[in-house]
Amino acid sequence: MSFKVRIAQADRTIDVPTGATILEAALDAGISYPFGCQSGNCGACKSHLVKGEVTMEGYSEFALSDDEKERGLILACRAVPWEESEVAWLEEDDLIVHPRRLLACKVVGLDDATHDIKRIRLEIVSGGPFDFSAGQFASVTFEGCPPRDYSMANVPGDPILEFHVRRTAGGATSMHVAEKLAIGDSVRVEGPFGPSYLREAHRGPIIAVAGGSGMAPIKSVIERALQKELPQHIYFYFGVRTERDLYLHDHFAALAEKHKNLHFVPVLSEAGPSSLRSGLVHEAVAADFDELDGCKAYLAGPPVMVEAATRLFEERGMRRIDIHADPFYTAAEMASANKKTGAEL
Repeated sequence: MSFKVRIAQADRTIDVPTGATILEAALDAGISYPFGCQSGNCGACKSHLVKGEVTMEGYSEFALSDDEKERGLILACRAVPWEESEVAWLEEDDLIVHPRRLLACKVVGLDDATHDIKRIRLEIVSGGPFDFSAGQFASVTFEGCPPRDYSMANVPGDPILEFHVRRTAGGATSMHVAEKLAIGDSVRVEGPFGPSYLREAHRGPIIAVAGGSGMAPIKSVIERALQKELPQHIYFYFGVRTERDLYLHDHFAALAEKHKNLHFVPVLSEAGPSSLRSGLVHEAVAADFDELDGCKAYLAGPPVMVEAATRLFEERGMRRIDIHADPFYTAAEMASANKKTGAEL
């Protein structure tokens, strides 16, 4: 048994088997439906439910807020139709779509960014060129490991790809990177994915907030903005627990010295003897800005940080459409989300 679903932009009607999601069936039918994580965490496949009824499997409230759900929005990767339906994916005036590539790469750089974050540099051996927008991510597969999503930390156009991988307890991939990965190893990279990329046409202030290895996409966003000589002020808040968790501090301090429109603010969440600001990173932003209307935000890091910052920014006048976020879910968190049923939402 299946249900017919019309995909508005593709001007096609497809059959969606019982229990399958709209995104699964659309991709199987060869439709270039926008998507990212495919697990209800990123919001890249957010769509209007024009007509019909669907059941939503487990997803992050960041990817789809209760207000958006009430307005008839769904996530195609979690939406299972139960009658004839029609959907239309969200479109932005500045939507950028890059060719999806499957790259064969090799490790040419490997160093410790912190005590638990590795910085990896990959040379593209075949499958390029690899075009992406600053802030996007890719699916990265190390030998003998399941694929995992990591954001590019380099500027688009660089010949070497850079990823930051934080070691997590029980994480097979992150432990492999921490203990076994070596120069010369082969790595597969597929992408790019994700809607949380730099909007280069925007001219209002930029508020960039990163937590931990969320530094990676924010580094790409900021360095791209500086490379393009975007004129607006850029405020970069980097939140970590303690000073030993800081990395690239000197790099961004030097960039801020060179580019007067860049303001770099490291924030430590655990109190201790330090000259740096302390507290939660989103609270540091709150202390500095009463009004955020006209700004764009780029957020990357732990989901709790991203969600807290999103709530704050909306309270301070920023439109939700101007908040571009990339929550960093661990494999365990994503698996937990995938186990939820529609009845639990």
